[in-house]
Amino acid sequence: MEPATRSAATAPSSALERSRAVLVGLLGSGIQMSRTPTMHEAEATARGIPFVYRLLDTDLMGSPSPSLSDILRFAEYLGFSGLNVTFPFKQAILPLLDELSPAAREVDSVNTVVLRNGRRFGHNTDVWGFRENLRQGMDGAARSQVLLLGAGGAGAAVGHALLDSGVDRLAVSDTDSEKANALSDRLCARFGAGRATVTQDVAAAASAADGIVNATPVGMAKLPGMPLPADCIAPRHWIADVVYFPLETELLRHAREKGCRTLSGEGMAIFQAVRAFTLFTGVQPDTDRMKAAFDAFNGGSAIERAVVSNTKGGI
Repeated sequence: MEPATRSAATAPSSALERSRAVLVGLLGSGIQMSRTPTMHEAEATARGIPFVYRLLDTDLMGSPSPSLSDILRFAEYLGFSGLNVTFPFKQAILPLLDELSPAAREVDSVNTVVLRNGRRFGHNTDVWGFRENLRQGMDGAARSQVLLLGAGGAGAAVGHALLDSGVDRLAVSDTDSEKANALSDRLCARFGAGRATVTQDVAAAASAADGIVNATPVGMAKLPGMPLPADCIAPRHWIADVVYFPLETELLRHAREKGCRTLSGEGMAIFQAVRAFTLFTGVQPDTDRMKAAFDAFNGGSAIERAVVSNTKGGI
C-alpha cells in the first residue's frame, strides 16, 4: 500500500454500523499485562454493544513472528474492526496505512487503526491522552524546561503534548540520535525554533529540567529497570512515565521515595482508550466507568462493575 497522505475518515456514525459486533485487538510486543481490553469490553458491556477485544502479542506468535504486513492482512480477513497499536509498532505501521488523521500525520505516529471497507485509517489518541493526564495530574507544576526520554512513537506524541501544554523548552534524549533529531526538528517546525533540542548528556539535561518524562519502554514488565541513572533525579523534579504495566515502575518508585511529584501512565492509558473506543464504535464512552474498569483490573470484576454503574444511571 502507498503511504498515507489524506485525512482519515471519521468513526462509524450510523445505527446500523453501531449495532454490528465489534472485534478489535491490541498489537504489540510483551502486552499480556495490558488493561486496555478490560476497559473497552467493560464499557461496551455497559452500553450493550457486542464487543470482543483480543491481544495480538508478537512475543507469542512464534519465531520468527509474522510480518507487520501479514498481521494487518490477517486482521482484515478475520473481520477486525480495528486495532490499538503499541510498542514497537507505532511508527513502523505508518507505510501500511491508507489514510492518516491530522493528529497522526502531525505526530508521525499511530496508536489506533480503524479497518473499514477494505481501507486502513490511522489515528493518534496518545497526544490528547497524555495532555489530559498532565493537565489533571500535574496542575501547577513548573514547566520551564522538561527532559523527554524517548523519541519513538510514544515520545513523539508526548513531545507534542508537552509543548502544547505550556512547556517552554524540551530536551529530547534517545539512544537513536536520528530519531531524536527528527523529532526535535518536527517539534521546532510545529511550535517554533528552539523549543526543542537534542541532548546527549542526560545528567546535564536533568539538572536543568523541572520535570522528566519517560516515553521509552524501559520499566515495562518485559524491560525492567530505569531509563536514566538514579542520581539524576532530585526531590525538586516532577516525574512522569507513560508505562503502566506495571503501574508503579522502578522510575516512579525511586522518584516517590525521593519525594518527587509523580505521574503514572494510568491517565494516559485511560484517556487514549476513551478516544479509541469512539473511533471503533461511534459511541462516546463514560470516562469514569473506563477508569473504574482500569482500577478493577486485578479484581477481575470490571465488566460486572460497569453493568452495575450503567443500571445506576452512570451515563
